[in-house]
Amino acid sequence: MQNHEHRHQHKTEKAPEHGHHGHHDHHAMMIEDFKKRFWVSLALTLPILPLSPMIQQWLGLDWQFAGDKYVLFGLSSIIFFYGGWPFLKGLADELKEKAPGMMTLIAVAIVVAYAYSSAVVFGLEGKTFFWELATLIVVMLLGHWIEMRSVLGASRALEKLIALLPDEAHRMDGDQVQDVKSERTEKGDVILIKPGEKIPADGIITEGESNLNESMLTGESKPVSKEKGDQVIGGAVNGNGSLKVKVEGTGEDSYLSKVVNMVREAQVPQVEDPETGGPGVPSGSPSSSR
Repeated sequence: MQNHEHRHQHKTEKAPEHGHHGHHDHHAMMIEDFKKRFWVSLALTLPILPLSPMIQQWLGLDWQFAGDKYVLFGLSSIIFFYGGWPFLKGLADELKEKAPGMMTLIAVAIVVAYAYSSAVVFGLEGKTFFWELATLIVVMLLGHWIEMRSVLGASRALEKLIALLPDEAHRMDGDQVQDVKSERTEKGDVILIKPGEKIPADGIITEGESNLNESMLTGESKPVSKEKGDQVIGGAVNGNGSLKVKVEGTGEDSYLSKVVNMVREAQVPQVEDPETGGPGVPSGSPSSSR
């Protein structure tokens, strides 16, 4: 039963998932959306800063004119509703799920700042916080834009890792060699690795010696010499010697699977889709909509 689960897991990780390209297209569109919102908000923030009384006070300037507070209100309103839209949608989504998080924190901050400052513009005693509102939204948009780019990069790295495993393995049955799907190999099988081939599973060399290229797995730039009794990693590229390897790790027990899981766990799930307010990429699933 355990071997069956391992084979199923291995097959799941090896097979390309449906809609992978669609996911990347969707994620790329989300990145572009955050990028656009960031640049538009930044452009509108630039005139807000010198028009803000507190900034003028710090710089020792007096650029006030009739109606300047309404200009501040108008520019800040655009930033609040356009730039702050992903956070407002994220607030609604988190409250609906009764799981307040980062989006709730940001949204509450910008809502309070905007509501209070707007009230001051229209008669309430106090000071406006429009420049603080604008810069907060700009910084948060920039942070989410960078975050989503890194997540997409991690997802692409994950695909490259999964692609390291070969489709077939040469399983030994006595003196006979049988070609089988890599996911059908089990712990205890002996497999033949020919020169230049990728190793389909983790294991221990029982016969032969060669140099293995493990650069994509361990970062080791030079081929590593291996001989009888040494461990090998699935996904490594064999050199010019033939090897017989006793399979020790497949599926979730393999080194490559553990690396894949670490990459998946590194994908943070807090970024909201600005169009739907939902998460753009859920943690642990590089090919689902985050």
